[in-house]
Amino acid sequence: MKKLFFILVIIVVAASCSVQNDKSEANLALVEKYVDAVENLDYSFMENALDDNYMGYGPSHTDSIGKELAIANWKNNIENLYKSVTYNKSRNLANFISEGPNAGEWVSNWAELNIVFKEDEKKVTIWANTIYKIENNKIVKSYTFYNEADVLEQLGYVFINPNDL
Repeated sequence: MKKLFFILVIIVVAASCSVQNDKSEANLALVEKYVDAVENLDYSFMENALDDNYMGYGPSHTDSIGKELAIANWKNNIENLYKSVTYNKSRNLANFISEGPNAGEWVSNWAELNIVFKEDEKKVTIWANTIYKIENNKIVKSYTFYNEADVLEQLGYVFINPNDL
């Protein structure tokens, strides 16, 4: 009887891992397609990939943006600010958080991004990490982290400590 119980436990755990892996593969594919859509200016796919209740956070602690504004922001940046956005060395990792306020399916994207600006052809390179929460094959939440001061320095801004004035 103990052997039968042990075998049943193994089968249940293996089956749940298989289901988890299926979701992980689909989630990874969704984020990869989303990154491609950003690079290729495919606003239609971006809009379809984001859940209607999507919320994006970062890079600053107080930054947040909903779906409509996120799409409008990308369109504005591409039409008026960026000549191109290219993801280099982009890597994704799927993860499942089993409990707590952030429980669910997540995909983390680490990338080196090259952005070329339209006005003066200046180029910046950023290390960025965006983590995406996925529900029902839609991105419902994201957190983006990168060093904004590094971007500004690459654009020629100089930071001065007010105490040195």
